[in-house]
Amino acid sequence: MNWDTIKGNWKQMTGSVKEQWGKLTDDDLTVIEGKRDQLVGQIQERYGIAKDEAEAQVKAWEARH
Repeated sequence: MNWDTIKGNWKQMTGSVKEQWGKLTDDDLTVIEGKRDQLVGQIQERYGIAKDEAEAQVKAWEARH
């Protein structure tokens, strides 16, 4: 699934996002609003990982959806 589709279905995708990254809060997901760069940034912040690692995780998650 491409990111435009994910963004368009963000409300439906939040369950899958929370399943993958349980440290993200509902408030985080509201702020992200389907924006890929916001998702990467929030993952970085919550998990204390490098941007490259967060990007890789999002890319892998995106490929599965």
